[in-house]
Amino acid sequence: MNIAGKKLLIVGLARSGAAAAEFAVKHGARVAINDARPESELTGVAELRTKGIEIIAGSHPAGLFEKSDLIVVSPGVPLALPQFEEARQAGVPIISEVEFAAWYLKGRLIGITGSNGKTTTTTLIGELLRGGGLPTQVGGNIGTPLISLVETSHDESYTVAELSSFQLEAIDRLHAFAAVLINITPDHLDRYDSMDDYAAAKARIFCNQTPEDVAVLNADDERVSQMQGVTRARPVFFSRARQLDEGIFLRGTQIIERQGGRERSLIDRSEIQLMGDHNLENVMAALAVGSFCGVPVESMRSTISRFKGVEHRLEYVDEIDGIRFYNDSKATNVDAAIKSLEAFPGGIIVIFGGKDKGGDFTPLAPLVRERCREVILIGAAAGKIRAALENTRPLHHAASMEEAVALGSSLGSPGDVVLLAPACASFDMFTSYEHRGRVFKEAVNKLKVKS
Repeated sequence: MNIAGKKLLIVGLARSGAAAAEFAVKHGARVAINDARPESELTGVAELRTKGIEIIAGSHPAGLFEKSDLIVVSPGVPLALPQFEEARQAGVPIISEVEFAAWYLKGRLIGITGSNGKTTTTTLIGELLRGGGLPTQVGGNIGTPLISLVETSHDESYTVAELSSFQLEAIDRLHAFAAVLINITPDHLDRYDSMDDYAAAKARIFCNQTPEDVAVLNADDERVSQMQGVTRARPVFFSRARQLDEGIFLRGTQIIERQGGRERSLIDRSEIQLMGDHNLENVMAALAVGSFCGVPVESMRSTISRFKGVEHRLEYVDEIDGIRFYNDSKATNVDAAIKSLEAFPGGIIVIFGGKDKGGDFTPLAPLVRERCREVILIGAAAGKIRAALENTRPLHHAASMEEAVALGSSLGSPGDVVLLAPACASFDMFTSYEHRGRVFKEAVNKLKVKS
């Protein structure tokens, strides 16, 4: 669609919504942003208005959606809104910001999705490609809106994008040269009717692939491995549980690539700084993409051996009186929290809690019983988590993150770990998981000064 002169409606004033609006104005569209929140809760409104963008806040006015020529939806806005159905009936195209970006993006797009590990894998792929001398930029759900990378893309560039299920719901022509699906575990069940619906949203990353493309799939995840049947791309599997006839797998301490009857060692486990077995999967997925893009093995090994991870993902914060503090604020669902607990042999004082996303917290119980000394609960889901973890380990409640950190320190002994692994979203007490992680780190730093 040539958007010059068209009436374009952005639904949801978030980072990606604002970026899409500014891009559309530059390309001659008449742009309005609609957000159900009151204007007092929105940021950047005055600046957007100076650029000729109309802001409609506080509700979704009747007739607004169906009178638009194109609707771009921000990830946090559910597509089940009745206003979207009215727009569909009126023939108005409804797309996500990443689809909008894909209309203009040049070069090759590498898309990464999954319930857990997306950001680490996306960041690492970007580092591998850059280390191999390929012109690379990184964005999407990881922080920089994909639409903001359009102007810096060119025919030879690689754009590595983290893509959430919310973003993938409303794509149409987005084409991933390489598509990675790391895993599918229960998440966002407050938005999806079932795991099948959630998995179907993830699977949309493959919908426009061709036989010249690659689909990187986790052979150890049953739902993911079955995605081989929904893509026309060449599948490349990875596994940390078994050796594969074709693909990337762990044998002893070596990560091996086997292709066409030949195999080569890519890296030894001892060279990987990332904590936790789950991060081996992220490394293998990244290696699959790097290999497909022609990055030399020695370059990939060198990059991975230097890679220390991403902020808020099992991030070491500090040590106070022999107790180590780790920030895994990005553990926003139960499976991610389980992986976080599995990264430590024991002696854990864990901080759980936040906004419930419809998950079942009972799978946490065996690991809590096995590896935790104490459990500290915060946020709106504290009561539900308490009910799931009764009769496991002593359960405590904290009214704030600062109180939780101080309590964790008082309960711990030298050699123990205080671990923030919420298993929940952050939006009850914080603006984002990043905000939650920063508050945790600030509380640890203040405690260190007092100590």
